[in-house]
Amino acid sequence: MRLTLRIWRQSGPTGRLVDYPLDGLSPDMSFLEALDVLNERLVLAGEEPVAFDHDCREGICGACGVMINGVAHGPQKATTACQLHLRHFRDGDVLTVEPWRAEPFPVLRDLVVDRSALDRIVAAGGYVSAPTGSAPDAHATPVPKPDADTAFEAAACIGCGACVAACPNGSAMLFTAAKATHLGVLPQGQPERYSRARDMVAEHDAAGFGGCTNTGECTAVCPKGIPLTTITRLNADLLRAHTSRSDR
Repeated sequence: MRLTLRIWRQSGPTGRLVDYPLDGLSPDMSFLEALDVLNERLVLAGEEPVAFDHDCREGICGACGVMINGVAHGPQKATTACQLHLRHFRDGDVLTVEPWRAEPFPVLRDLVVDRSALDRIVAAGGYVSAPTGSAPDAHATPVPKPDADTAFEAAACIGCGACVAACPNGSAMLFTAAKATHLGVLPQGQPERYSRARDMVAEHDAAGFGGCTNTGECTAVCPKGIPLTTITRLNADLLRAHTSRSDR
């Protein structure tokens, strides 16, 4: 199988796209394995390998995110770049590979961006600070099945940033909503539910992420299928937080 990878190379303030023809690839290779093949050839030729993020390569950590032909994580729905296989492309295809494009995600080198702004959103309130003691028995605190399902669905977010890269506004509201929702619907998260929403959204805005206009591009590329209704829930909690403050 033959592909041409048109890859963004950047080691300073600006970068450019460079074409790399690759032949002899297996359709069963993952996209990252194709990058490994390219880097092996570059190293043997005495050239600088392409820098790209990866860790688990199992679709769990979210580190591997890149734009492939303008789509976050590539054309396969609900799939991270590390789990995207070359059989989803045609022999001879030209693939343009770029880093996430968002102001809060500065490019560090080539395809690697700094996503620490997402960590700061979580640090602003994505936790339960009330002491809970040792782990309770499994059924000590009953949780309604719909709430448990909602929490589990939101907790599936791996923080890859694809929602930001796909959003025309560069918004991280799907990420923020997922991190707030998976705690906000559970009993342990209730005491800080509304302050959590307020503080996390405030950090989201301070980091330079854009506002959400419900275009839905975020959910279309989310490898874990986090639904747009998660943002609706966050907006409701945020409204309640500001209403409660104005009443005091």
